[in-house]
Amino acid sequence: MGDVTKVQLERLPLPHTGLLQVDIHLSAQINMTATMARRRVSRVVISEIGNLLYGGEPSLVVGDHIQWRVPVMLAYPDTGSVGEVGALDVDVETGMVLASPERLQEIADRAHHLAQRTSHSPA
Repeated sequence: MGDVTKVQLERLPLPHTGLLQVDIHLSAQINMTATMARRRVSRVVISEIGNLLYGGEPSLVVGDHIQWRVPVMLAYPDTGSVGEVGALDVDVETGMVLASPERLQEIADRAHHLAQRTSHSPA
C-alpha cells in the first residue's frame, strides 16, 4: 500500500512546553475515498466558481466530525498549477461537500486575486 494520507487533528489542546502525548482511537465508516472527495470538490468549484480551479491532494481531518480537507487549486492550461486559493471539506460518511455560499465566494475572491498577480492570467 503506497498511498500516504496526512491526518490533521483539530482543536487539540497543546501544552506550551513539556511532554505531549496523543492517544487516538477512532472509529468511523469511510464511504468517501480521498480520490472521490477530490473529484467532488473539483466538480463543485468548476460549476460554482470557474473552470481554472480543481481539487488538490486531500488530507484527513479529525475533529468533531471526520472529513477530507481538499485544497482548491488555481491552474492554467498552458502552465499548470499556480497555487492554492482555499480548501473545502467533504464528510467521509455522507460525501457531502461542505461549501457555503460565503466560503465559495472567499475562494473565488482569492482565485481572482492570485490570477491578477500572475503573468499568465487570461485576458
